[in-house]
Amino acid sequence: MLSQATTYAATALGCIAAMGGKPALVKVVAEACGAPAAYLAKIINQLARRKLVLTQRGAGGGVSLARPPQDISLFELCQVLEDPVIHPRCMLGHEACSQDRACPAHDFCISHRQRLIEFLQHTTIADIAAFETRRRWTAASRLESETRSTKTRKPSQVSTAEYLASSPTSG
Repeated sequence: MLSQATTYAATALGCIAAMGGKPALVKVVAEACGAPAAYLAKIINQLARRKLVLTQRGAGGGVSLARPPQDISLFELCQVLEDPVIHPRCMLGHEACSQDRACPAHDFCISHRQRLIEFLQHTTIADIAAFETRRRWTAASRLESETRSTKTRKPSQVSTAEYLASSPTSG
């Protein structure tokens, strides 16, 4: 499993890519990703130092990808953020687990770890952006459908929360 920092970074970069390459405010990206803005700002700072993103202050500023999204892999993101998932370690917690001194889970872990590394190397920010776009589109479609069904029901069938959420003055 990826660390929280890597997960936020992948989702944030996917959102930035899905926004079409225009600089986006970290606050806006954080809100879209469900990440704490201050924490995401620290992650973005790390990514900027390693040249994965570009940051610009002032009017029209924000964060944008430094390279095309298809050229940034999850593996590279894991490396930059020093995610423990890419570092070999013993599943049973032994310090020195190797071919010479293998624990009972060693062979299992080696084969599965290699598959994970290959997945991370071949999955890109473009893949995350496509997922984020589909996820948002599906959520928007679901919300529109729910709003439409709320408006076609009799007032007695609509809960107060549904009514307030669909009211033009709510928001």
